[in-house]
Amino acid sequence: MDGDSSVQSTSRPWKVWTEITEPFLEAVNDLYLGELLHDEIFGLFEAMSAIEMMDPKMDAGMLCNRGVRKIVSFDQAVQDKILKLYNFEDGEIIGIIDSTLACLVSWLEGHSLAQTVFINLYLHKPYMIEDRTLKAFCLAIYKLLEIIKDFVHGANVYEEEDFQPMQYGYHLNPDISEQRMIGVLKEVEEDLHRKCRSRNTDDKSQALYARIKFLRIFLQVLINFRRDDPQQPLMPECQRLLATCTEVLLAIQGSVDLGLKSDDADTETMLGFEPMINQRLLPPTFPRYTKIKSRSEALTYFIEMTERFKVVCKIQFVTSLHQALDFFIEFSKTSPCILSRSALQLLYSGSKESNLRDIVREAVKSFICPPALLSKSLLSNSQAKHYVDTFLSHCTRPFQNFLQLCGHNRARQRDKLAHLLEEFSTLQDEAERVDVFLHNLSMSSPLARPHVACFGTWVLYHTLRIMIMYLLAGFELELYSVHEFYYIYWYLYEFLYGWLISALSRADTFLMENEILNELQKSGKGISRKRPRYKKKNIRPNNRDIIYLQALQNMCGGYYKALMGFRLEGKLQMPHPRFDSEQVRYEHRFAPFQNLLTPPPVVYSEFRDLTSFERFQQQSLDSVYLYIAGCKHFHQARQLLESIPSDPEIANLLTICKTNFIVLKLLAGGHKKESTKPPEFDFSKNKYFAVIRLS
Repeated sequence: MDGDSSVQSTSRPWKVWTEITEPFLEAVNDLYLGELLHDEIFGLFEAMSAIEMMDPKMDAGMLCNRGVRKIVSFDQAVQDKILKLYNFEDGEIIGIIDSTLACLVSWLEGHSLAQTVFINLYLHKPYMIEDRTLKAFCLAIYKLLEIIKDFVHGANVYEEEDFQPMQYGYHLNPDISEQRMIGVLKEVEEDLHRKCRSRNTDDKSQALYARIKFLRIFLQVLINFRRDDPQQPLMPECQRLLATCTEVLLAIQGSVDLGLKSDDADTETMLGFEPMINQRLLPPTFPRYTKIKSRSEALTYFIEMTERFKVVCKIQFVTSLHQALDFFIEFSKTSPCILSRSALQLLYSGSKESNLRDIVREAVKSFICPPALLSKSLLSNSQAKHYVDTFLSHCTRPFQNFLQLCGHNRARQRDKLAHLLEEFSTLQDEAERVDVFLHNLSMSSPLARPHVACFGTWVLYHTLRIMIMYLLAGFELELYSVHEFYYIYWYLYEFLYGWLISALSRADTFLMENEILNELQKSGKGISRKRPRYKKKNIRPNNRDIIYLQALQNMCGGYYKALMGFRLEGKLQMPHPRFDSEQVRYEHRFAPFQNLLTPPPVVYSEFRDLTSFERFQQQSLDSVYLYIAGCKHFHQARQLLESIPSDPEIANLLTICKTNFIVLKLLAGGHKKESTKPPEFDFSKNKYFAVIRLS
């Protein structure tokens, strides 16, 4: 009870506290796993804001208060003879190195330096270490931290969940140059190599030698990546170093158990490590729970990073803007780490930033060959040249943002795609005005080819790609409920893929006409004369892309019609109308498209007119008809995919098409017609196109 027992007043009743633990536990027994209880004074916001006190995963402060072990600094640990500075055994140094690398990986995954790398006391005062190998390693870690920080800051493709740049007062730039650091590591490496030759059976010496060699090679790769002279990136040298790095890492992985480990499995402490040493340096906010990676996980992380660096090196051989965009998009799909994403950004932008407008000009030429960039009569017009140059200059920023966007993590990309569409909307308007001016100018010149919406087609092509990426990202991030799939796939099938195929076909037509015109000019015949027989050398340069997009369009059509069939049969679990508005959901999903002029956005009322049940009933269409139509779409997609060179992605799409074709054929034949269980959508083969499974 609470209150002053000596003061009795009718206006202030006593407060009686009641123990509710048992009634609460009995009440929650009626809730299934994942269910929440909603109350007027305790809704979803309060539930998400609540902290489960004294749970180490939720209440990170519990980690600080656990145990009564005294936390000592570097100097105190040396004074108390807890920390040794010389006479290390190989196993002890191996353990320190492996634990430090694990802390480094934890930092790269978004945790703070104070709670990861700098829990290693030896890094606090590396010059006091008397052992040459450990001293060189600690100084190299400082240099590595400095280079990584420069990479991430320079690329600027990180968010708060990716990387924490705060140094907490630590000086990351030791008084030693990069080349001198490489030299010191080489000297230590040679000493260890001689030691290994004198001890042929000493596995620990071999393991220590491999770790120092890995650190030296890794530093060399990063230094080569950020050379001041972009014309000499030394990519062959980097490829050789990365191949060696992979071999060394595999050897290290086999000796991960040779290092010293902590005696207490419940704590993350071992020789030289104090997890709580920097707790007072953290900001006065709720502390973040930090779990250090295991040593084996850290080595796997470095092996995967090395393989990604090998892919990153190939960007130096990419010259065109379209190839670079495809490269960045495909690389992003692998969900790379922050360091490899940053390295890709710096390698490309460092060598291409100064002439990005020329790269954009060549990209437009290779895509559609606009007469404004080829015709001498148009190029000689100063006003036309000014309009074209201004337009190309305005294109550089949106495309630069597009490339940078691909360096962010996958979740953030979707939000940034929506903002990028605003920039492309402005670009569309400018492209249309420039096209109209150039077309009118070309019509007044008898020798010039008509300039018909060339720049607009090029901008539209990239706008449609961004729109498709935005919608497909929702599947990858699992943002859509199953009952929302049908209008997402409908929008892709009926509009976006169709518009994209049309834009590519139009570009192909322009390219072929330009090729024919060049042949005519080479043959010395006038344009006005009868066109001779001409053997086309390159029929439809974008033919492969068009076929691939047609296949995806048919797959989206198959999903849309299958889902409509499921809805007609009542096999899709729909939300209760009281708590749901399909119009609100629809408008929310397609909100970024509302400001675009081309393609025009499809409003909800138009969508309902095209897909309502009443329309299907008026046309006497039932679920069987929809299943058969879906079968035809998947069969057509399969035929299109089989006509282009196969790769792992194409092989997975073919498997999906074959499986879904069989499933819909069974449903059309009445299989499980009476079952009301909803179908399952398995996205394990592809992030955007699922295998339909019947429960």
